[in-house]
Amino acid sequence: MRDLAALPKAHLHLHFTGSMRGSTLAAMAADRGVRLPHALTDGVVRAPVDERGWFRFQRLYDAARACVRTEADMRRIVAEAATDDAAEGSGRLEIQVDPTSYAPHVGGITPALEIVLDEARAATRRTGVEVAVIVAGSRTRHPLEARTLARLAAQYAGDGPGEVVGFGLSNDERRGDTAEFAAAFAIARQAGLAAVPHGGELLGPDHVVQVVEHLDPDRIGHGVRSAEDPAVLQWLVDRGVALEVCPASNVSLGVFAEDRHVPLRTLVAAGATLALGADDPLLFGSRLVDQYVLARQVHGFSDHELAELARGSIHASRASQATKARLLAGVDAWLAAPASRSASPG
Repeated sequence: MRDLAALPKAHLHLHFTGSMRGSTLAAMAADRGVRLPHALTDGVVRAPVDERGWFRFQRLYDAARACVRTEADMRRIVAEAATDDAAEGSGRLEIQVDPTSYAPHVGGITPALEIVLDEARAATRRTGVEVAVIVAGSRTRHPLEARTLARLAAQYAGDGPGEVVGFGLSNDERRGDTAEFAAAFAIARQAGLAAVPHGGELLGPDHVVQVVEHLDPDRIGHGVRSAEDPAVLQWLVDRGVALEVCPASNVSLGVFAEDRHVPLRTLVAAGATLALGADDPLLFGSRLVDQYVLARQVHGFSDHELAELARGSIHASRASQATKARLLAGVDAWLAAPASRSASPG
């Protein structure tokens, strides 16, 4: 088996606060005299997919986010996310952030975003991982706020390190009216940003259809439950919509009872372009390589199939053609190298 940490790949579904190392959160909390909930320090968060479970998950996420209070904190999160991705073979990271969450501590949403972008450029130089940014609105807030964020994102649009490459929509899929966020995505699309809303995790194929019809996504964050309706899944494939699939978080949130229930095989068999992502490693205790390990150990993906997953993530990214070509050549080289019988599963 070949070393999955050496497999070049792109990481397209990683949330800013959720990317934090547990040790970093503990240090920030200690500096501020904050007592963290035990669930954030004792191990992997498990929350059923019902409303009560999501509330518990969101409460823990908010507790972690409340510890991020300075420019230095924000820079540390970006820097460590890039370092961790570099160790796992990621050559491209598109990290998602809602700057309104950090704006009160750094002077507004514009400074908040500029801090993340500036550190993304610095982290790219240090680690070799191209770090770009996705600005995301929240379903729990008024759609007018999403428009404001889309206009802000548009000012920094590009495809290179330290630039905004996409616009997303996150939080509980059961909240808000998807159609009301269409205007924000129109603003983003006009600026050349990728549309990358969440959908099809907490809700099923009907919700995926709503997201596609109203927001016209290039990628869907999760989208995994499109597998429940072959017609919807084929529709996504025909439209070229990529899926950012996060197997470990799906199980932690109770979308699927066990790892083996995540329909990776169904999605791949239908011809979907997949980009495996870690989502929120801080809460789910599982990083990028772990998703590939799961595909290998639980779903029986061969190295050739794992290489195809990595290629899918690279193709689905907003990296330049030169960057894509370099990473794809690396995938070919990884696959061409001899496998080792003694290699660890990861």
